[in-house]
Amino acid sequence: MQQHPWQFLGIRILVGWLLICLLPAVILFWEYILNSNILATQVNSVLASSVALLLSLVGLDRFTQFPGQKSMVTVLPTLLASGLIVGLVLLIFRVPYSVYYLSLSAAIGLTFCFLSQVFLRSVTQVIIGYVPIGRYQNLLGIRDVTWIELSKDFQTVSHQYLPFHAVVADLSDIDLCSRWEQQLAESALQGIPVYNILQVSESLTGRLPIKHLYENNLGSLLPSQSYLLIKRIVDTVVIIISLPIVIPIALLIGLAIKWESRCSNSTILFKQSRIGQGGKLFTMYKFRSMLPDAEQNGAQMATHADMRVTKFGCFIRQTRLDELPQFVNVLKGEMSLIGPRPEQLDFVNRFNETVPFYRYRHIVKPGISGWAQVMHGYASDEDETKVKLEHDFFYIKNFSFTLDLLIVIKTIQTMITGFGAR
Repeated sequence: MQQHPWQFLGIRILVGWLLICLLPAVILFWEYILNSNILATQVNSVLASSVALLLSLVGLDRFTQFPGQKSMVTVLPTLLASGLIVGLVLLIFRVPYSVYYLSLSAAIGLTFCFLSQVFLRSVTQVIIGYVPIGRYQNLLGIRDVTWIELSKDFQTVSHQYLPFHAVVADLSDIDLCSRWEQQLAESALQGIPVYNILQVSESLTGRLPIKHLYENNLGSLLPSQSYLLIKRIVDTVVIIISLPIVIPIALLIGLAIKWESRCSNSTILFKQSRIGQGGKLFTMYKFRSMLPDAEQNGAQMATHADMRVTKFGCFIRQTRLDELPQFVNVLKGEMSLIGPRPEQLDFVNRFNETVPFYRYRHIVKPGISGWAQVMHGYASDEDETKVKLEHDFFYIKNFSFTLDLLIVIKTIQTMITGFGAR
């Protein structure tokens, strides 16, 4: 199946550069261009705009490679991050630039990127042909994909004229007869990608099925040790930089909690033992959002409209501001900003017995936010915990700076919308 030209990153960069970088230069610097009297300020501005454009489009392209990331929510944060990086370089090195040019370029760039993503989404509707054997029915419920059932007499004359992008089959199923194998081989020879059902399920849902984890290479779930070190340094630097903003917010939250609980002896902070990297116990800190006797009958999972949550506690849970004290855990090296959420000891002991491979999620440090949190939200029972675990495994397998940055963007969205709060 032929791709639309707009699906090629190089074309988007070229068209974007002409509109975002060159057009404002022609509008504002035309007299200087005619007189061959171009200033260093103008050259610096065009270069800065070009770098910001490149960072933005490459970042958006990388983000949309992850499952479910076709929405417009990533556009504005990506542009702001790119502009911030370029702006810091200009300020630190005291490079002269044109405010008018960069303002016009930014306005055009914002419009271009939004329209580009809208159009890109319309021309990249995924169409996949599937072999109707084995576990194929699990795929049909996945949204944003058009599924075409194949027959044994399917002919692959030329992949350019086929109505789909790829073929998927349950390659481990005993019903995969020689006729199907020949058809899949011919599809591959014609340049059509042929995938196993688990590969497609993982890439489209952002989950790594734990029931069939033996079909994946466990070695691929080992996180990069070099990135673990980089991640630790970045966590520390980000928290130190954010302290002037975080500390006043934390003080206001503490005062509000104290005022709400003025008739009781409850504390501002809530401390609880959680399981960290390698299965080690540590004390996790949160702002108290529940009644003092919330767990007098033992550990319980939070549920929707939980009666144990206070009025102000409901607000800080929805906005995730109750997690701010965990910055202390990050500085101590017990947690990371991004990673699987740490669970209570009672829950871990239970899930170790009932959920396959549950211990494997402790191979990385737990995080304040994570892939499972932004994709699923809180879990209220064992079935939802299994789904979150599949998200955790996907995160560990795709452990990278790009995925962490995407989680940060989606965390900000979560804080605004209150998605998945209990």
